Amino acid sequence: MHQQREPSASESFFWPSVWAIALHVLVFGMLFVSFAMTPDLPPAKPIVQATLYQLKSKSQATTQTNQKIAGEAQKSAARQTEVEQMEQKKVEQEAVKAAAEQKKEEAAQKAEESKKADEAKKADEAKKADEAKKSEKAAEAKKAEEKQLADIAKKKSEEEAKKAAEEEAKKKAAEDAKKKIVEDAKKKAAEDAKKKAEADEAKKKIAEDAKKKAAADASKKKAQEAARKSAEEKKAQALADLLSDTPQRQQALADEQGDEVAGSFDDLIRARAAEGWTRPPSARKGMTVVLQIGMLPDGTVTSVSVAKSSGDGSFDSSAVAAVKNIGRLTEMQGMKPSDFAPYRSFKMTFTPEDLAL
Repeated sequence: MHQQREPSASESFFWPSVWAIALHVLVFGMLFVSFAMTPDLPPAKPIVQATLYQLKSKSQATTQTNQKIAGEAQKSAARQTEVEQMEQKKVEQEAVKAAAEQKKEEAAQKAEESKKADEAKKADEAKKADEAKKSEKAAEAKKAEEKQLADIAKKKSEEEAKKAAEEEAKKKAAEDAKKKIVEDAKKKAAEDAKKKAEADEAKKKIAEDAKKKAAADASKKKAQEAARKSAEEKKAQALADLLSDTPQRQQALADEQGDEVAGSFDDLIRARAAEGWTRPPSARKGMTVVLQIGMLPDGTVTSVSVAKSSGDGSFDSSAVAAVKNIGRLTEMQGMKPSDFAPYRSFKMTFTPEDLAL
């Protein structure tokens, strides 16, 4: 604990002395003011002072007179004291009044100062409010400017992003187009290669088919030539037999050889028609057409018509054209009229197989 120091005697009487002196100065000032403001009073009556001396021998009248004078003096002294008291009281009242006036003035002054302070405070507050408002407006303006700048930056960023996206989309589209071109080129190359392979295969097949057909045609032609030669040989042999043998024998051989020669000529006509036949696309196996054919004794084909259609006009026409293309069969020259008679006008049946389909 700290030990509290006791104040000295001079320190103990300092402030009371100061307050006492200040109070006296205030009282004297108020008295001075009150005296200055006091109205003029009527002149005071002279105060009679009397001194009574007691004589050794007094008469009753003198005694009464003295008593009366003493009473008057006392009354006068009392009135003087009362006047002084009234004056003192008036002075005190004036002092109190002056103090009240001064206090009132001080209060008015304080009120004025307070009013001015309030006005100054209000002005300061108004100034601060105005400054705050200006600061707020400046802040709002700054905020609006920052927002505008942010919006501009955002718009610019969005435009840049959009532009970048468009560039990326264009780049991707270009890459996709390039990729598609490459894929299309690869696909086309593959298709071309496939078509070429198919064409080569078809060409190879056509060549093989042509080769087979040529071989078949050659084989058939060779067979036909052999058949023709065989028929001619048979015909020559039959003629020789007819010339060298007896009439009975010749007739028998002629009948026998006639049937054989007729069959050989039918095959020969079919073979020659097959050589000149052009197959129509509609030709199918199983088709049958019956043709009516007219010929001269020298083997010339004079007429060809359809006796019974196959149901396909193209095939019928191709068969008619094939027989007409024979022109003339030189092998039939020299035939006996009786042997040729069946060929002057006869019917013959053709199928695609007969015409070397």
